[in-house]
Amino acid sequence: MAIDKQPIYPHLVRRIPEQFSWIDHRLVREHHIDRINSDAAALYLFLVTVSDAGGLSYYGDTTIQSRLNMDQEKLSAARLCLIKQQLVAWRSPLYQVLALEQRREEQAVQVNGGPRSMQEILQQIVGGA
Repeated sequence: MAIDKQPIYPHLVRRIPEQFSWIDHRLVREHHIDRINSDAAALYLFLVTVSDAGGLSYYGDTTIQSRLNMDQEKLSAARLCLIKQQLVAWRSPLYQVLALEQRREEQAVQVNGGPRSMQEILQQIVGGA
């Protein structure tokens, strides 16, 4: 049985505005969303919404905390979660929402001695690896 996909409110059908952002369907389809908590998902949605065409945003912690009703601890944890999942990169004050299609390539670069996160470097130092 096919579902009738007619708008419930035709006068409120979304239109693509001049300043447009998007959320890649692969976030759900490839289960990236399953690996983050609700605070990280809220931060990701905010960053996707406010970032430019290159995925860049300069929103500061104070503004993000206010908009998302998060304290510094929750924001830091949400940001770290997104960084670990390679959904965003961050170098204060700049966020970059990362392209999902480049994840496999970036992982290969990291394995072969390319860029690594500060957390990976610290874990290597502490672990003596």
